[in-house]
Amino acid sequence: MKFSVGVEYALHCLLYMINVDKDKSVGIRDLATFQGISESYLSKVYARLSKNGLIKSVPGVKGGYALARDPKEITFWDIVEAVEGNESFFQCAEIRQNSILVDKNNLPDSYTKCPCLIKVVMNEAENEMKKYLEQKTLAWLHEEVYSNILTKEAKEATILWFNKE
Repeated sequence: MKFSVGVEYALHCLLYMINVDKDKSVGIRDLATFQGISESYLSKVYARLSKNGLIKSVPGVKGGYALARDPKEITFWDIVEAVEGNESFFQCAEIRQNSILVDKNNLPDSYTKCPCLIKVVMNEAENEMKKYLEQKTLAWLHEEVYSNILTKEAKEATILWFNKE
C-alpha cells in the first residue's frame, strides 16, 4: 500500500491554512508557491478535499479556499479518505477458489462460508491504521509543528505569508 503524494500535499497545505485569518481565504497558487509544488496537481487534490467537506471554496477576486471545519475535527484519516477514496486497500479476489485441488463446481464450505483468512488479517491491519490516523488531527499537527519544529522567525514569516493582502 502506498499513499499518493496528494495526501502529503493536502496535509502540508491544510496545516498552513490554519493560520489564515477567519475572514480570508488562500489561493492554490499561494499554497503551491509556498510549498514549491505543482499548482495543477494541488488544484485536483483541493477539489477532492472540497467535495468531501474539509475545505470550502471562497468565490471572488480574492477568493480561494478556507477550512470548512475546525482543525480539531479534521483527522488525518479524513484527509486520506478524501484524497485516496474510501475503497478498502486490500481487494480479495478469492483466488483460493481457483486452486487446482478443489472442484470449482462443488466448493467446500471452508471456501465459501468462511472469510478468507488473508482478507481478515489485511482488513484488521487497515482498521488499526485507520484508528491511529483518526486520532491525529490538523490541530494536533499544527501544535506539534508550531511548538516543536518551526523557529519563532519561521512561524512569524509563515503567518505573514498567508495573511498578506
